[in-house]
Amino acid sequence: MSRSANLWSYTEIARHINVQPETVRTYRRHGLLPEPDLLDAAGHPRWYPDTIRAWARRRPGRR
Repeated sequence: MSRSANLWSYTEIARHINVQPETVRTYRRHGLLPEPDLLDAAGHPRWYPDTIRAWARRRPGRR
């Protein structure tokens, strides 16, 4: 399995922080999400789970 297969999309991030994927998209539009670790072949942003876990621990208003 390639390392990129372990990258998270908006859906996995949303599941991790218990929100809807559209909420995660909104976070990105407002600059509240870390920059993507890479863009996939189709240009979709992807993040390593550790990037998101670290962000989730320090994000304002976390539950």
